[in-house]
Amino acid sequence: MRAIPRAARAYILVAVFCAAVCALPALPVPAAWKPWAGTAGGAGVPWSAVLLLAGLYAVCEMPARCRYLGGSVPVGAGSFLPVVLAAAFLLPPAAAALVAVPGALVGRVDQRPAGVRRVWRAAQLALATWGAGQVYLLLDGARALRAPDFPYALLPAVGGALGFCLVLTALDGGILATAERLPVRTAWRGLLLRSLAPHCVHGLAGLMMAVLWRSPYGPLSALFVLLPMYVSCWIFAQYHRERAAHQATIRALVQAVDLKDKYTRGHSERVGRASVLIARELSMDEGRLELLRFAGILHDVGKLGVPTRVLRKDGPLTPDERRVIELHPEYGHEMVRGIGFLGEARAAILHHHERLDGSGYPYGLVGCQIPEFARVVAVADAFDAMTSTRCYRRARPVEVALEELKRCAGTQFDPQMVRALARALDRHGWETAVTSDEPVGVGAALRPEGLDLRPEGLDLRGNVPPWPEPESGPARTSVRGTGDAVGGAG
Repeated sequence: MRAIPRAARAYILVAVFCAAVCALPALPVPAAWKPWAGTAGGAGVPWSAVLLLAGLYAVCEMPARCRYLGGSVPVGAGSFLPVVLAAAFLLPPAAAALVAVPGALVGRVDQRPAGVRRVWRAAQLALATWGAGQVYLLLDGARALRAPDFPYALLPAVGGALGFCLVLTALDGGILATAERLPVRTAWRGLLLRSLAPHCVHGLAGLMMAVLWRSPYGPLSALFVLLPMYVSCWIFAQYHRERAAHQATIRALVQAVDLKDKYTRGHSERVGRASVLIARELSMDEGRLELLRFAGILHDVGKLGVPTRVLRKDGPLTPDERRVIELHPEYGHEMVRGIGFLGEARAAILHHHERLDGSGYPYGLVGCQIPEFARVVAVADAFDAMTSTRCYRRARPVEVALEELKRCAGTQFDPQMVRALARALDRHGWETAVTSDEPVGVGAALRPEGLDLRPEGLDLRGNVPPWPEPESGPARTSVRGTGDAVGGAG
């Protein structure tokens, strides 16, 4: 758990403890250990149903650990929540909480640390299932299930699904605030609205499973409810496959730029990351965050249209060469214009060198005429270029780069974006980087313990000797990229 912030570790441990307390009344332990239970543990718990439902949920989630289902379509985890909701409707809440644990522990995890993420998922689902069961009992759902009376039986089921959704949302927001260090005021924003409809649908499917389970046809008939869930899982997997193809396309474009312009290697990924940090401070919704990350990553893709001899020129640029470099936003926009999923990102690629005072390029837009995404990427681009060490000059410290951005706010950069970046760096920190093939050292700045913001594959080699003083006077221009000083051509 070294990479997990202390607050997140404590939060996860509290969630695990609470899940254990919720499930304890169902466990076969002496009543003396549970004075609130009144009877020996496990009394009245239908263990055959618990084991059957737990095994069914685990079997449903296990294919998600396989890279491909049937050799063609990747399977996404988390599509079989009706099973745990059916458990919440069929079993005592403590027993229902146990049903969620095996499936969560064997489910697919794509990010590390996998073990901690599985434990967190198990605790989260156990608590949410327990909450759903409590709401269902409160609304007298047990009586409604014994003699199904529609539409009355829908009320407890919808209530249980809402309880499930509320608990999951509360826990998700907490982990975003502690592990991702999102502002508390924004950590929960939009989570409930995004998950409400899917969980209500899962609740109705869980009610169908529970009714069929109690019917004369028995548990086997309940499996038919999982068929549409499997179909939805297949569609979800197709979406993720398409999304992976999009990301592969973007990765190929970025690698092509990095190969051509060795002076800014790794720069695009960091601009994408800094753009997302700014956007989160501005409380942009998650859908726009992904597009903004793409905008930051692809902002310099137009360099593929600039002659390599110009990009790698060691001496000053001639006026004609500078005009060629200043065409790269238009080249980039032309390259990605047909990629529909990029949406707003395309405008950022075209306008990320515009300035608020109208002195930028390619069209000299002024103020709010510049798209919001472009204003975000402009700040992220200049900041990373100033704080990156290259073979021909050392990086500026983060604090100095921020002061330079603030000095140029209102004329070159949007002050709101600069303030958002400053807040994000204060919360998350940043690491300066080597972006050329000739590393001269790196200075780490403001990185809190346990949070690693390094791009993959970056070799950090200790601190740089004393930093050069920032130049005074007007911002300089540079052959190789924006932010050698603020306002370069690249």
